[in-house]
Amino acid sequence: MDILSTIAERKIREAMARGEFANLSGAGQPLAMDEDLSGVPEEVRMAYKILKNAGFVPPEVELRKEIVSLREMLGQLEDDEQRRILRRQLDFKLLKLNMMRKRPLDLDEFPEYRDKVIARLNDASVP
Repeated sequence: MDILSTIAERKIREAMARGEFANLSGAGQPLAMDEDLSGVPEEVRMAYKILKNAGFVPPEVELRKEIVSLREMLGQLEDDEQRRILRRQLDFKLLKLNMMRKRPLDLDEFPEYRDKVIARLNDASVP
């Protein structure tokens, strides 16, 4: 730890001992941290921040929000026909997200199809 950090730490401990932080507004509440941009390459951080402040949401993030919303709605629906329609929408959006990511399809995101694919593969492997 450098000398300035050591001095700052000592001053903070002294102020805490005197009770200067005891009645601050928001005491005991989590800090509202600014987002962590460490995963964003340094050369595009400013552009990312400007777009975010302007209300722009990348398509992948918007699609993820829609997926979360559809999953929540699916858990609350009781009508089988509505569930089927919503499930198809969710499957389409999950497939689209996987294609945007340029990753292999993750069958765990499609449990209905996963079971069918596994059953077919098991049947095909039996002579």
